[in-house]
Amino acid sequence: MLAALLVLATLSGCRGGAGPRTAERGRSPFTGQSARPAPVLAVKIDNTGQARPQTGLGVADLVYVEQVEGGLSRLLAVFSGRLPATVGPVRSARESDLELLRQFGRPALAYSGVQSRLRSTVDAAPLYPLPPGTAPRAYFRGTEHPAPHNLYVRPEAVLRAAPHASDASDIGFRFGAAPPGGEPRKRQTVRYPSAGFTFTWSATGNRWLVAMDGAPARTTDGGRLGAATVVVQYTTVRASRFHDVLGSVTPFTETVGSGTALVLRDGKAYETRWSRPGAGGGTTFTTTDGDRMTFAQGPVWVVFAAR
Repeated sequence: MLAALLVLATLSGCRGGAGPRTAERGRSPFTGQSARPAPVLAVKIDNTGQARPQTGLGVADLVYVEQVEGGLSRLLAVFSGRLPATVGPVRSARESDLELLRQFGRPALAYSGVQSRLRSTVDAAPLYPLPPGTAPRAYFRGTEHPAPHNLYVRPEAVLRAAPHASDASDIGFRFGAAPPGGEPRKRQTVRYPSAGFTFTWSATGNRWLVAMDGAPARTTDGGRLGAATVVVQYTTVRASRFHDVLGSVTPFTETVGSGTALVLRDGKAYETRWSRPGAGGGTTFTTTDGDRMTFAQGPVWVVFAAR
């Protein structure tokens, strides 16, 4: 019996090829909650005013917030195991996404497309690129928003086009009781040139409620958006070699390196440091005492802010 269990564990760990170690003891490495090994799907989501409220975002394990052209923001939502029926609106990917996604092994990426000069880089990246042209039956146009803010994807359908996508694995997060210290904090705001995010602690809901551009963030299928842990990760945001059709330069957010971060959990703010030595590995967060920073169990939002 023990031998059979060891074989089963080995097979589960090998799914998706070599990469970071897989989820252990029935816990998600993304949320710390009970979960079974499941493939990773990242979806690039529109975050302009015309795209809100989004759909399916409240089910995401992780939400990354990135700056794009014109000082606006876009979201990269990561799912594994729990999948909503629909996610969107889906928009185009950026060069920054490729570096960020390396830590997930070889995940599936749903997006509306990329500019032509970036296409070969996407095709060469260690992921399964799944725009509508590759998985046409997984996408549809909705009626809630005007084009181009009305493209949606069905996660289960798009994952069928990537049957060997890597399972969720260790990306550096640690979950557990809150460390000592921390500063009581009711609200934290992060501003981009043309966008803003505010996270307000809800003791009754035991989570940070999300507001975007001054308005409460909601979804069409799950109500108010919130997170158990919010990470404001200060990093270098520089100009890339790409730009949009209007000539605005595309920012590149560096997620490899080190720096400071503010971790929000349980109504407190913790000054931490982050480190990601290489694109193939995850990001570790440490307290001012040098111990690993622990996150609260539940969805995590990571907001990349210019230092």
